Amino acid sequence: MKRTHAVGAAVLAGLTALALAACGSDNNTPTTGGGAATTGAGSSSAATTPAGAPISGSFSGAGSSAQQQAMQAWIAAFQQQNSGLTINYDPAGSGAGRQQFLAGGVVWAGSDAAMSADELTQSQKVCGTNGGWDIPVYISPIAVAFNLPGVTSLNLAPATIAKIFTGAITTWNDPAIAADNAGVTLPSTKIATVHRSDKSGTTHNFTDYLNKTAPDVWTNAGNDAWPLNGGDSAQGNSGVAGVVTSTQGSIAYLDDSAVPQGAGVAKIKVGSEWNKPSAQGAAAVVSASPLATGRPTNDVVVNIDRTASTSGDYPLLMVSYGIACSTYTDTAKGNFVKSFLGYIVSDAGQQAGAQAAGSAPMSGALAQKAAASVAAITVG
Repeated sequence: MKRTHAVGAAVLAGLTALALAACGSDNNTPTTGGGAATTGAGSSSAATTPAGAPISGSFSGAGSSAQQQAMQAWIAAFQQQNSGLTINYDPAGSGAGRQQFLAGGVVWAGSDAAMSADELTQSQKVCGTNGGWDIPVYISPIAVAFNLPGVTSLNLAPATIAKIFTGAITTWNDPAIAADNAGVTLPSTKIATVHRSDKSGTTHNFTDYLNKTAPDVWTNAGNDAWPLNGGDSAQGNSGVAGVVTSTQGSIAYLDDSAVPQGAGVAKIKVGSEWNKPSAQGAAAVVSASPLATGRPTNDVVVNIDRTASTSGDYPLLMVSYGIACSTYTDTAKGNFVKSFLGYIVSDAGQQAGAQAAGSAPMSGALAQKAAASVAAITVG
């Protein structure tokens, strides 16, 4: 029987202030998709905080719970820079965030999955003819976390992970798990899988990864909604983390920043290596991945290469987006979104997010494209 552990979404505002790096101007011109989505170490002069008068007022966003820790840092720093500003963010999940944005309930959304073609069309109702844009703001590995007393290290191949979550493997001492974990004493404990109960971009990325790396086992395409029956479920990354903590024998997928203290984190098989989640490994995959084609100008979406196998790669990852209108007729809302997202994609914003959440800072071509997209938002 499916058991749902609901965790209420918290509104994040007025958080502890962080230092904000000096502001600069952004003179990039709009760009279109295409080419590799480069990211990595170093700075990008294109990704600087837009200059302008202080922003004031109260504005709300909603969406990705994976962005939550980074969002706390971004909000705190930006509110410190703009003392008359209040920013509210509801980490209700990517699907809920996109839904609220498309209904005109929030001025921007966070999402770990880009808008679908239908959602791009729907966005014209609230954003005008050119609709909304997906702007990359956050790169993070997704961890496969487990609660198995006595076991601190675990290797899991993609097909094994897929079999666990489909229910084909039901106990921890299954021969398929034992084969990849020589020397590890595995108990006969029953496996308790945990997935998201809400529509989730983390789920979309996890199911897309399984579909691309173990297609014979996981036949479902990437989707925000968990496609199977059975197992435990919880709302948001924090909800999933809570179930893992309280349930021996459990296994779950969640943003690496949300792994609960004391939980184990599996190494996944990448080529001939067993790799733990790392910001560097995620960044390397994003750097080598192309941008999605056939999308609107300034809608910057990464087509993640889930089968990347260069040494150190970690292809179980998410690129999370800030979803904004291409045009804001409300000047106050437009100035806020343009300035806030401009800070988030800047070097200062990316470093603040990385320090708070362990994410991979954008830089290079991807940071430039994100900054150009923000710069192309029109106001008034």
